[in-house]
Formats: sequence, structure tokens, C-alpha cells
Amino acid sequence: MCGIIGYTGKEKAIPILIEGLRRLEYRGYDSAGLCVTDNNTAHRVRSVGRIANLENKLALTNLPTEATTGIAHTRWATHGESSEANAHPHCDSTGTIFVVHNGIVENYRKLKENLENEGVKFTSDTDTEVIPNLIAQKIKKNKCSFEEGVSETIKKLEGTFGIVVVSINEPYTLIVARRSSPLIIGVGKSGHFVASDATAIIGHTRDVVYLNDDELAILTPNDFKIKNINKESITRSTEKIDWSASEAEREGFPHFMLKEIFEGPVAIKNSTRGRLIVNDGNVKLGGLEDVSEKLKKIEKLYIVACGTAYHAALVGSLMIEEYAKLPITVMTASEFRYRDIPFKKNEALLAVSQSGETADTLAAVKEAKQKGLLTLGIVNVVGSTIARETDAGVYNHAGSEISVASTKAYLSQLTIFTLLAVHLGRQRSMSLAFGERITNALTELPNQMAKILEQSEKIKTMAEECTKFKHFIFLGRKYNYPTALEGALKLKEISYRFAEAYPAGELKHGPLALIDENVLTIAITLSDSVYEKMVSNLEEVKARSGPILVIATEGDVLIKKIAEYVINVPKTIELLSPILAVIPLHLFAYYTAVALGKDVDHPRNLAKSVTVE
Repeated sequence: MCGIIGYTGKEKAIPILIEGLRRLEYRGYDSAGLCVTDNNTAHRVRSVGRIANLENKLALTNLPTEATTGIAHTRWATHGESSEANAHPHCDSTGTIFVVHNGIVENYRKLKENLENEGVKFTSDTDTEVIPNLIAQKIKKNKCSFEEGVSETIKKLEGTFGIVVVSINEPYTLIVARRSSPLIIGVGKSGHFVASDATAIIGHTRDVVYLNDDELAILTPNDFKIKNINKESITRSTEKIDWSASEAEREGFPHFMLKEIFEGPVAIKNSTRGRLIVNDGNVKLGGLEDVSEKLKKIEKLYIVACGTAYHAALVGSLMIEEYAKLPITVMTASEFRYRDIPFKKNEALLAVSQSGETADTLAAVKEAKQKGLLTLGIVNVVGSTIARETDAGVYNHAGSEISVASTKAYLSQLTIFTLLAVHLGRQRSMSLAFGERITNALTELPNQMAKILEQSEKIKTMAEECTKFKHFIFLGRKYNYPTALEGALKLKEISYRFAEAYPAGELKHGPLALIDENVLTIAITLSDSVYEKMVSNLEEVKARSGPILVIATEGDVLIKKIAEYVINVPKTIELLSPILAVIPLHLFAYYTAVALGKDVDHPRNLAKSVTVE
């Protein structure tokens, strides 16, 4: 959940490190720090709070500004409170080895106790501090090299880690290692980079090398090499990042979240580009071609995801069940691996993750592979761990998403699920005519989305007026119950208002007790197969003096007689309605948070990429 950036080369390291940290701010953090090494000395500065605090402290510190090697980190507290002593980088008790670390060392207590028994003094409450002390111990006891010290240390670590290590004895070398926590190497003209996220280095290079679990990389200004945990050399070519630095800029928008909401139409176009075969009522998904015959034979599909991706999975399950007649079980990834599911032959698992690094989802993939299931992925980040671990999959191609609250990636996930429903449906029983209807409707979506975005000022005014409410209930049915879940999550995430979502049919089974004039009900009530049922539920709310905001289909006259607030969306086929219906909810959450003065792109206690369980 934290951010790592490291550099060794010919350029000044401090500006590169600070820029990298700023680009990683969106991941969430509560402290930051850096360390540069030069002429067998190390200089470390750490601070609590924003990166600006670190910069202010740097200005007062006599650091070697010409230093060309360094590491930096943004921390989100796990072990130990947010404090300068707990901020990274951490060093061993002799001040020789410095480490930045993402992940959790699960056996740190035992390791720490052993080190303390040997006289090592600890200065933090973190699990990370055992790592530099273990490395220093290995080097001293075994009289081994810096590289061997790191290699032997990671064999002792249980849990997850992505680490970058520097030593004052080899001040221009970075040693990198990972296990279930992402790290990439950037190959530049003026040196080499390492980062937990390509965003940190995209301004310097787009040529990267992805590390796999239990691999080490040794970076020097002029070279890098990769080895596995058994010290065997590995040759791996560079890959090109398929998005530019400008995509990680706000480009005139006040927040990344608003920018990304407005990028929704383009995200849909990119997700469908080259994939729609409208005349055949079909789609082409190149990432699934190698497993095409296996897909025809699968008899059940498990879908695992977390957070917003889980809501997309719920919609996707309805699409695939209805139009491909394939049974689906959707589970939160954090629960999947702890279930003793009696898997059968010809079953598969589909993992959905924006980052492709979500720890719980990745663990579910590994569990499924161990049980012999075909594993598939829907991910946005090319080269991410889930993309490499699964047997096959589909990339979103939605472009970089910076705001912690996912919007355009969610729209893209829904689009990919639609493509997958057509792909699987046409393999089975879906008619050419219905395939044509879906693919044609997909081509109309970007223009329909633009019409919704034109209402942003109206939604802003509505949201500002609704800040008087502190409690919200979201209602939906069938395809748009997950939309209600997504709307409630977004409002919770960024405005900190209490919001819950329910299937509208469950209203009389408990939630109706909450309804009064102080609770705003937000209902997705479109002109679809469950419209009359939704209207009946809203009448129940109205009869109890509950104020109502409705997402309705254009031209619906009846709904205006029931609801105090109405936001209209264009008519589309039912399975695509969640794509249109969620946009007003994303905008409503955004403008509510802004009106309440919240830090929209950096909601408290949350991170963009959850890389620890």
C-alpha cells in the first residue's frame, strides 16, 4: 500500500526521488523519507505527513545535493503509528544498510527477538527494521558480499515484501527483491530506476523490466542483472509502458477523480477498440485465443475481486449467466482462499483487478492454480503480477488511473465483462441478432456518456444541497443492485458520509426502519424489467416522508412525481445500463466530497493499490 522509488545513475538523485514520491502520492501514505549514498556515507531524512513536509526538512538539512544514488518511500502505517521513527528508510543498528519496504514480514517478531538476543538495538515499532539488521548480520557472520547478504536474508522472511537496499560500502548499487509485492526496473539513458509503480518513473523512461517472486535485481549506474533466490542468473528483455507521463497529470482539472470521470467515454472506446465485430454480432479477445477451446468446455466460472472491482464482477456475473448460460459464483477475493470449495473438472477462475497487484486477488489466483483451475484475468496494468500469473486474460486499456476512488477503470471493467458475455455467449447459445444488438449498443455508449457528463453542473448543485444529509441508503435491483453498492462505496470513500446499499426488494426486511426525513434514498430506477418493482419500493419510502434522489431514464414522467431529485440518463439495453447509471453516482460522490472540503484524491485510511492482506 506504500510507494517505492530508487535511482542510481549519472543524474542528481534527490530531485528524481522527490518527483517519484509525488507521483506515488495517490497510493496513500502518512509519512515519507529518503536516503542518498555517496563516498561511503549515507544521508537520511524522514518526516510525518505530506511530501511537502519532507521537502521543507530537506531544505534545512546539509545533504550532498550531487549524490547520484538513493532510495525513497511513502509509508502507510501498518506496524507502528505514523511517526518519524517508523518512517522509511530503515537502517541497521550500525548505520550501514538502508532499506525501503512494501509488504508485511509476518515472522518479524521471532526474527526481532533473535536479533535482540544478539545485542541489536531497535529504534522503531516496524516489521521492516528486522530486514537491514538481518542483512548486516549475514554479511558480518558469513563474511559474504552485500548481494549474498540480501539473498540469504530474503530466504528468512515470511510474508510479502518488495525491498530496495543500499549500503554505504557499495554506495552506487541498489539491490532489489520481491515476493508478492510489485517492483519494476526502469532502464534509462542516464541510469537505472526501481519503483513499486510505473507512475513514479514514467517521466524518465518507458522501458521497464518486471520482477517475479523471489527474484533479486542488482542495479548499478551502467548495468543491471537479475537472479533468482538460488543465485541463478536470469535473462529478461525490457517491455514498453503503453501510456505517457501526461496521463498522470491533472490537465486543468481540480482533481484526478473528476478528470478520470470525464475520461470515461475514451476509456470505453479504448476498451472496445479492435474488439467489436458488429456485422457478426461477436467480439475478438486476443488474450483469450490460446484458451479458446478450454473456454468452450467450462461448466462453471468463479469470479474473484475486491472493492469496486467486486461490484463490476457482480454485474458481469449477471451478464454471463443471462447471455452465456454459464453458472457463476462471485466472491470477494479475501474470502475465496479460506473456503474449502469442492472444485470440479472444467471449472475456471476469473480475477478482476485494476492494478493487477491486489494482494487478496493474487492469492486467490495462486490458490486456484494450485487446485488445477484454468485462471483468467481482467486487469488494467500491462505486465502486472496478476496478468503474468493467470493463464490468459483481457486488458482494460483504460489508461492510468491516479485517484484512489476508481471510476473510469470501473466503467472499463463493465465493458470488458460485456465483451466477455458476448464472447462466451456466441460460443454457446447467443443468437447473431442479439450479438449484433449488444455490439451496436456498445458503439453508442461514448456519446450517451457525454450527454450525462453535460449535466455535471446540475449534479454539482444537487450534491451541494444534499450535504445536509448525513445518512444515505442506495437501492437497486438486478443489474443495478451492484450499481447501488458502487454508489454507496464512492460516497463513503471520499465524503465520509454513512451510506449503505440494499437490493430494493429487501427494503421491507429491515432497512425500511431507517427511513425518515433525515435519510436520503438514492435509487437507480431505470425503464427496464424491474421498473415497476422499483417504483413500488420508492412509494414505500415516500409514504414514510423519506426524501428521494432517482437515477431515471430520459422521458420518464412518472418518476418526477415521486422523487425530489432526478438525474436522467439515456436509454440503452438493460445489461449496459449500469455503465450509464453509475456516472451520475460518481459525480454526486465527487461533488459531495468537494462541498464538504475533503481531500478527494487521497481519502483517509485508503490506498490505490492494496498490496498487503
